[in-house]
Amino acid sequence: MYYYYDYTWIVLIPAIIFTMYAQGKIKKAYRVYSEIRNSTGITGAEAARRMMDANGLSGLEINILDSGNSLMNYYDPRKKNLNLSQEVYASNSISSVAIACHEVAHAIQDERRYAPLIFRNAIVPVVNLTQMFSWPLILIGLFLSSASPYGSLLFLIGVACFMFVIIFHLVTLPVEINASNMALEQMRVLGMCNEEDYVGSRTVLKAAAMTYIAALATAVASLLRVLLIAGRRR
Repeated sequence: MYYYYDYTWIVLIPAIIFTMYAQGKIKKAYRVYSEIRNSTGITGAEAARRMMDANGLSGLEINILDSGNSLMNYYDPRKKNLNLSQEVYASNSISSVAIACHEVAHAIQDERRYAPLIFRNAIVPVVNLTQMFSWPLILIGLFLSSASPYGSLLFLIGVACFMFVIIFHLVTLPVEINASNMALEQMRVLGMCNEEDYVGSRTVLKAAAMTYIAALATAVASLLRVLLIAGRRR
């Protein structure tokens, strides 16, 4: 009996394991520090408003999301508003204050025209488009590569499209790390945390940053696996 072994999975498996670890890490950190009250007693919304006021963003609107996902929080650079989950908005936990301040930091980045953020926002439409077509082009290209010269062309176009996805994940890292560092600094400067709060906040934000590293690792590993498969077919 003939058994086929696909060795290319060796490239992808570590990235998958790391992604699972990162997701578990952020969920655990959020759960632990969502049960510990911030020393000042302020809610995520109050912390966000205090940080916005201190940085000349008092006119920024805060919306409450009904997604049911406590970790679904974001700053919208198009509408210029802050969007917080109901739990982060209303809770006075260490997790909620840290996450709210992190999202305000993105608004400050936008206001200060932080270059990596501006670049990331600029390529979002291109990434959305190329992400939609990259894998169909890659798969069709691989299927046709042995029968038609157009197969190789489609494959290369698909790889080029996927490179935009990798670039997006790559530029996201400095954006998120800078936002976390800014949030932690602002929380101290504005008196919104004591040392215990600071340690907990840093733990939550570091765990969140790990998920972005995992996303980049998975994207790179996926592309490497595809290139190995293509090389094996030649």
